[in-house]
Amino acid sequence: MNIAIFGYGKMGKEIESIAIARGHKITAKVNSKAPKETFDYSETDVIIEFSKPSSALENIHFAIDLGIPIIVGTTGWYDNFKAVSEYCNSKNGGLLHATNFSVGVNAFFALNAHLAKIMNGLSEYEASVLEIHHTEKLDAPSGTGITIAEQIIENHKTYTDWQNVKQDKIENKKTLSLASERLPNVPGTHEVTYSSEIDTIEIKHTAHSRKGFAQGSVIAAEWMKNKSGIYTMQDVLKF
Repeated sequence: MNIAIFGYGKMGKEIESIAIARGHKITAKVNSKAPKETFDYSETDVIIEFSKPSSALENIHFAIDLGIPIIVGTTGWYDNFKAVSEYCNSKNGGLLHATNFSVGVNAFFALNAHLAKIMNGLSEYEASVLEIHHTEKLDAPSGTGITIAEQIIENHKTYTDWQNVKQDKIENKKTLSLASERLPNVPGTHEVTYSSEIDTIEIKHTAHSRKGFAQGSVIAAEWMKNKSGIYTMQDVLKF
């Protein structure tokens, strides 16, 4: 399969390494020094996009206009998701998006949703979310952190919204704490805590490197080849 990489930085290079190891060919390596318009996409099967929030929308439209399915790992653009979906469907395009492509994180998502349903009936426990990333990450909270918080809100009747502050700053019991920390050289840690006076329940995912995110995006690209429509990693993994 022929793959174009939009966002050829640290993550893009990890994607390249994994894609080549899985027998694929890289047709374009797009970054600020090599604009996307300078490449030939006539033999490209799928585009994998890990750029910046400010570039994601333009890159998605570019891929849809070319008729090439795109895998989008960039977050920070989801306020425009409805308009992007409508455009994609109007052009019969292919879009697979995820706030996190790691297989482990997607297993964590499934566990988080199930745990929220269980804790829904236990009012003595107070939930909170913590997400930790490297200092180069531009958006806070992370897309993964938002997904975790939204899953809890969807499955737990106590919470109606979230706020990007620590637990001790929450004033409304219906507001879920989604705290963010930025530390040097941290690929990503996400933790959900349910605390009561008696005990604490925690689930946690810690990434050891970027490899899990990159590998998941290549798996998604393999699945997405020749497809149209809008999908997520849940469609790929079927958890």
